Amino acid sequence: MRSLVSVVSVFVTVAGMAIGAAACAGTPAQMDAAALQAWAGRPWDKAALMNSTVEAGRYRGVPVVAEFPCADVCPQYTVRIIHYRLPPDASCASVGGVEKEVLVPVAIAVMPKTFCIPEPLVASGSYYAK
Repeated sequence: MRSLVSVVSVFVTVAGMAIGAAACAGTPAQMDAAALQAWAGRPWDKAALMNSTVEAGRYRGVPVVAEFPCADVCPQYTVRIIHYRLPPDASCASVGGVEKEVLVPVAIAVMPKTFCIPEPLVASGSYYAK
């Protein structure tokens, strides 16, 4: 009976550690302005990322994502748009973001769409890449 208790105890401990690790792995890392700019400057693969969204991290406590929309001629026309994923009760201004309109591929055309951009990426324009 004692060995059964030991086995169950070890199992519960390992399961708890796994759940904790999974919870931490799912939380995007906090980034400062330099880390955000460095992330935006990294090369990216149009074919691997087309039509996906990737969590970059958090800037000022707000999630930052990169969207990779593509339409018509893929992956050649894939673009990357780095922007805040705003909570439902937040405005762009309230998180320190800047609203920018960019062209997003749709069918055989492009359409303008407004995104909330983290301020460190605005001056360099690195929030949008073709």
